[in-house]
Amino acid sequence: MKRLLPVLLLALLAPRPAAAEDVIKVGALLSVTGGASFLGGPEARTLELLVEELNAKGGLGGKKIQLLVKDTGGSPEKAVSFAKQLIEEEQVVAILGPSTSGESMQVKPIAEAAKTPLLSCAAAESIVNPVARFVFKTAQKDSDAALHIFQQLKKMGLSKVGLLTSNTGFGKAGKDQLEKLAPGAGIQIVVSEVYDKAATDLTAEVTKLKAAGVQAIINWSIEPAQAIVIKNARQLGLTLPIFQSHGFANIQYVKAAGAAAEGVMFPAGRIVVVESLPEKHPQRALLLGYKQAYEARYHEDVSGFGGHAWDAFQLLAQAIVKVGPDREKVRTAVEATQGFTGIGGIFNMSATDHNGLDQSAFVMVTVKGGRFVPLEK
Repeated sequence: MKRLLPVLLLALLAPRPAAAEDVIKVGALLSVTGGASFLGGPEARTLELLVEELNAKGGLGGKKIQLLVKDTGGSPEKAVSFAKQLIEEEQVVAILGPSTSGESMQVKPIAEAAKTPLLSCAAAESIVNPVARFVFKTAQKDSDAALHIFQQLKKMGLSKVGLLTSNTGFGKAGKDQLEKLAPGAGIQIVVSEVYDKAATDLTAEVTKLKAAGVQAIINWSIEPAQAIVIKNARQLGLTLPIFQSHGFANIQYVKAAGAAAEGVMFPAGRIVVVESLPEKHPQRALLLGYKQAYEARYHEDVSGFGGHAWDAFQLLAQAIVKVGPDREKVRTAVEATQGFTGIGGIFNMSATDHNGLDQSAFVMVTVKGGRFVPLEK
């Protein structure tokens, strides 16, 4: 049944005949299948949930949302082709996604040239730095994630680390940020290895880190290789701390790694530890509502990635309510967002910041008993 889910989902979201003036077309480029499906799957299901809820209430300004989901399978080439189709043929007001940084970087100039708002769900800061007028992103910053990891390393009295990154846009962006910020944080990257995103065994790479005598491992990727790194390290007898990027914020990675994942640490949005938040935390009610609705509908754990899609859609919807479905006006309205409480954090956009999140959007999380829990200070 699970194998049919992406197909069924896309069928449910397929465009239905309607008069052009009766709907607002919104495009979505998501990795529903393929190696990045742990990202794109929750994103697509989240959008399905939101659109159904909104349309049941009458849509936006009396117009229903017509969501056009394109499954890129994590392919930048497909993302580019679908982006052009959505912009030129479907005349969407905006595009949500892509799911991955590599895809987002390829689609960025297309959206900018066509003056079509793009609200990426990917993490690399290069998506919004340098700023492009029509391009935004809802995932937290790579640099903030790196700094959280470095701060935790210093608390633990560790300074010599081994770095593993995948050969993807996300992996490269993370590698760049980690290497740039390490000296100022008092961290020495003793050895750095880049591996193929489709790797099924990383024993050789982990062995190099072991031989270098590192005190901790940092892995930066979004692929199933995240779980492989952990298992290979433990199989080699390494008991040192293992850190992952914010790309680890889906419990499916923990399930894939099994017992080896115990103790892994990483920065994440609060959605994965919402039950631990104080009653008066500004995000708690929102996060609980999303978690309960998503898990009741899809019978799977909510993830931070679905949250990126939630934020992208709500930022867009909020803008359309204010200014109508005009691409230029929507762009301006999204850029003017201030104090918007989302799943990923509190968004404060500006002409120089098309992400709008800061370090406070992250908390350090660890794996305990096969679940995500806040890392004790």
